[in-house]
Amino acid sequence: MISLVVSTKGRVAEIGELFDSLLADASAEFEVLLVDQNEDGRLDALAEAYAPRLKLRHLRSPRAHANAGRNLGLRHARGDLVGFPDDDCVFPAGVLGRVRAAFDADPALAILTGPAAAPQGGLGSGRWNPAAGAITPRNVWTSVIEFNLWLRRDVALALGGFDESMGPGARFGSAEGNDLVCRAMAKGLAARYAPELRVVHPDKRLTPEAVARAERYGLGLGFALRRHGVPAGVWAPFLYRPLAGAALSLLRGRLLNARYYLATFQGRLSGFLSAESRALPHPAPLASLA
Repeated sequence: MISLVVSTKGRVAEIGELFDSLLADASAEFEVLLVDQNEDGRLDALAEAYAPRLKLRHLRSPRAHANAGRNLGLRHARGDLVGFPDDDCVFPAGVLGRVRAAFDADPALAILTGPAAAPQGGLGSGRWNPAAGAITPRNVWTSVIEFNLWLRRDVALALGGFDESMGPGARFGSAEGNDLVCRAMAKGLAARYAPELRVVHPDKRLTPEAVARAERYGLGLGFALRRHGVPAGVWAPFLYRPLAGAALSLLRGRLLNARYYLATFQGRLSGFLSAESRALPHPAPLASLA
């Protein structure tokens, strides 16, 4: 069985859309763990409505922190595989079956990933690895997104799940999935990227929302790049590309885009130079509550 952990705060209708897409996919057995971080009961009616049709558990978490919610759901998960869909993504038909088949075909496979797909078609935001195959310390930065990240549950628990100093709700606001996969590779575990395995997610690049969070997300990536000691040939482009994007945007009079790229650069540089990137310990293993 595949356990799907949905850590959420503030959304209702989008979760119903996610659940509808899951109900349309009968390609593999799954359960859903809805980790509710709202202070009110806004999700109670939705959970009650879907409970007869889904293997659904509604968990409460008072902490507004994506990775704390994911780790709580992971500890309660009963499946042998686990994934972490965002509360505003949609699953195309057959995704769960492809995940199940990939792990069943390769007992050595510990982690499987795929890219983001945009609702209007094509790939979503981010630079994506065009080639299928093994994830390495060089290509992990273009091969991982949290809502399309699949692990064997025992591996995820042994790794300590997601680092709670990272991700939405934390100072280092992104790259927690890349960090987790890097920790797995450091232990010799096999991770594979499948570009055809896509999950649909709203494409928010170069929007006011993206500008508002760009520095925080940049902090997370810079932190992860420095933490895992990648060579300059890998980390340098993540610094100079946003500077080039800002310069080009200014020349074209696209001020919103320029603000986004400059905030991204500032965040990545600050995260890369932060003392925490050299000092914070890796998460300790998690104990199952299932």
